[in-house]
Amino acid sequence: MERENPATAESLDPIEGDTEADVEDALALADEVYPAWSERRLEERRQLLNDAAEVLRENAEEYAELMAREMGKPIAGGRSEVEKCAWVCEHYAEYAETYLADEVLQSAPEAKAFVSSEPLGPVLAVMPWNYPFWQVFRFAAPNLVAGNVGLLKHASNVPGCAQAIEEVFLEAGLPEGAFQSLLVGSDAIEDVVTDKRIRGVTLTGSESAGRAVAETAGKELKPSVLELGGSDPFVVLDDADVETAAEVGMQARTLNSGQSCIAAKRFIVHDAVYDEFVSAFVDEMAAQDIGDPTDDDTDIGPQAREDLMEDLHEQVTETLDAGATLETGGEPLDREGYFYPPTVVTDVPRDSTMATDEVFGPAAAVFRVESEDEAVELANDSTYGLGGSVWTEDLERGERVARRVESGCVFVNELTKSDPRIPFGGVKNSGYGRELSEHGMKEFLNEKTVWVQSAADQ
Repeated sequence: MERENPATAESLDPIEGDTEADVEDALALADEVYPAWSERRLEERRQLLNDAAEVLRENAEEYAELMAREMGKPIAGGRSEVEKCAWVCEHYAEYAETYLADEVLQSAPEAKAFVSSEPLGPVLAVMPWNYPFWQVFRFAAPNLVAGNVGLLKHASNVPGCAQAIEEVFLEAGLPEGAFQSLLVGSDAIEDVVTDKRIRGVTLTGSESAGRAVAETAGKELKPSVLELGGSDPFVVLDDADVETAAEVGMQARTLNSGQSCIAAKRFIVHDAVYDEFVSAFVDEMAAQDIGDPTDDDTDIGPQAREDLMEDLHEQVTETLDAGATLETGGEPLDREGYFYPPTVVTDVPRDSTMATDEVFGPAAAVFRVESEDEAVELANDSTYGLGGSVWTEDLERGERVARRVESGCVFVNELTKSDPRIPFGGVKNSGYGRELSEHGMKEFLNEKTVWVQSAADQ
């Protein structure tokens, strides 16, 4: 599998991909290992997750450097990502017993009824490059501790990350086959999804990839979870703390060099604070340091591939051609690698590219609205519904507006984020199903109803 350092445009050593025979061997091993793994004491699986957290922390610098080389993540962000992966392992190690406990139901007086949460078997995860460790661990931790086994088809530009993740679990002491990486292209996935040994599939990625996987899984009557694109609204109301909203808004747009499905992308600002917000927001965006992702002082690294940078620039250009105003940025940087500066565009026509499409890079579209109702209407005027953020000093008002936003999650006075303690996922073209917390853990479990009654009571 060919690799390229997006900060230098230099080729990295290729990594040998898996053959059809390798994939068959992996499926056979997963099927073989699953019964014994699912029957191991929960306490043992919990301890192994804690051990995986230790492995992650011990090798955090190595993994952060690997992410920087393969997809350009700034080194500080890579370290934070590894720590978050350790956290999700520890979270499920701590709470698995509670999440998996039988749920007692109402029943006849002479009987008892409960729901037992039981694993399904091997589950396939199709994961993206932008958070190459976190996206995988938020799938792996709950599924492994629940007794499922995992197979990972990672993005083709981060095969080193895929190998490293498999090694984390092996070094932690999980049996060979409990978690495996399949180093294959996207063209091999349909056959894996349809294989009878695969019991479910989860995908984080593009809308087109999600539709293809969902169609295949649906034909096979297999459960699926899709976390797809987003065009998240960042709503700044007239009573917001504008300075804080501008600072956090910059972070929400530029995290991971802007390459995040839950990044704030459409900034919807009340007329009463519009000028103040735009001024502060542009200053925050323009102040970010762009450079070598291995440098601790770098805020913004390269875009992960040249074609992605070109697509981003095309979206900005089309929006400006439609009548928008450029406040800062707007041109690829003239240097080695695929660097695009933080960009702010105002006066954005509501039918233009940056208003309607997902913008996967550090470019923000800012809209002026006259009222709370108009802000909500514009926030919901999207085919996506992943996350959202609302800014107001009135917390009751914030909760009321949050309830009106059509998305899988909304944060009041905070940027949208995924957190092991709360469910994460979208609606509309952003997908379906949930990850994380108890809700996400149970997507690939059999919620079995058990009714127990003495024959004498018949």
